[in-house]
Amino acid sequence: MSAFQQRITLSEAEVIWQRSREAGLLSDRTRSLLVHDLDRMRSRIAILQEVFPSHTLHALAIKANPLVEILREAVNVGAGLEAASIEEAHLALAAECPAERIVFDSPAKTMEEIAEALELGIVLNADNFAELRRIDQLIKQISTRTTLIGLRINPEVGAGTISHTSVGQAGSKFGAPLSTTRSEIIGAFRRYDWLNGVHVHVGSQGCSLDLLARAASRIDELRRELEGTTGRPLAFVDIGGGLPTLYREQQSAPTPQEYVTRLKQEAPELMSSDRLLITEFGRAIQAGCGVALSRVEFVRPEQRMAVIHLGADFLLRPVYRPEDWFHEFFVLDAQGRRKSGTLAPLTITGPLCFSGDIIARDVILPPVDEGDWIVIRDTGAYTLGMWSHHCSRSIPGVVGYDATSPRQVRLLRAAETASDVVRFWSGPRPADVDK
Repeated sequence: MSAFQQRITLSEAEVIWQRSREAGLLSDRTRSLLVHDLDRMRSRIAILQEVFPSHTLHALAIKANPLVEILREAVNVGAGLEAASIEEAHLALAAECPAERIVFDSPAKTMEEIAEALELGIVLNADNFAELRRIDQLIKQISTRTTLIGLRINPEVGAGTISHTSVGQAGSKFGAPLSTTRSEIIGAFRRYDWLNGVHVHVGSQGCSLDLLARAASRIDELRRELEGTTGRPLAFVDIGGGLPTLYREQQSAPTPQEYVTRLKQEAPELMSSDRLLITEFGRAIQAGCGVALSRVEFVRPEQRMAVIHLGADFLLRPVYRPEDWFHEFFVLDAQGRRKSGTLAPLTITGPLCFSGDIIARDVILPPVDEGDWIVIRDTGAYTLGMWSHHCSRSIPGVVGYDATSPRQVRLLRAAETASDVVRFWSGPRPADVDK
């Protein structure tokens, strides 16, 4: 396993529990705690910066983990941020990301959102030809700071093994299809002299290195055709995210170095020129940096079942699509020490009021007792950012762990209270209507 892919171990989970307890961030009343290893995240970003060309902007996908304090840590080490909504663009600004390092990729941008993006000066990737017409209309009307505007292309290289998150196959809802709209793509670049970039993305988990490299090759081939036809160089190529990550010890996944090696083979000009190259990694950076700790509330030995405080509200994809998504588990006792004993299958269920709220079935674990803690690995991406308010459970506190810091742990987001949940679901009070 490469340095980039190293995950939080059982020993590290014990340390995290103890440090959180000592800092007063985990008490006897704590139901669950989410943890993000900030130093591990910074190290992964540093590896990307080392192996990719120096002219690369690594725009971390906000949707993978939208917590502002985590985004700020990434920005502080030179990463950019990729926004899939105007709200995510504002999260990037709250994280103090420079506008020129924010990439806006929503497929449903309103006129107002496009105008705001142009005025802010962030990188803008249009999803379709109608959006290009909107941008052209606005550029003629407003003062704009944006100088990098691209068009998303569907390279039609095929789907990965998880259909719901594959976006580079024929019929995808994203981008201009390369096979059927090539002439329109070329016509758009001839027509709009402000259009100076191309964007592609095929998915992440379940997508092979062959798919990723083939997409990069096709987009670079198109880039050469566009430059030859228009007589002007493109300012950037955005190859999206897509690098899968490890969720099982026995899995294998391509490393950033292996990805770069393939890109140099399949799209050498893309990697050798000084043209801006943009990536949009999310899961590959964030997933393995997170663990979730949840107290065992009940053990039901007759069903070999443990009930914890995180379920489909937090692990939406593993609960609804268990055939595609998976997490590994550790067990700590009530004092945060690893459990031992005869291994046996255990089903772990969440707290929500529907029968399908099952996180994992027949996981082989040591004996589990009430008051123990289940540690869920690799929860740093597409968990908190997909939180469901079904049953109105409060979001747990989030702790940042940094083994290199004297404090080691610090609160990144306080746990919601019942009052916070009531406010979330409440309308304006009569006294507030006119404010």
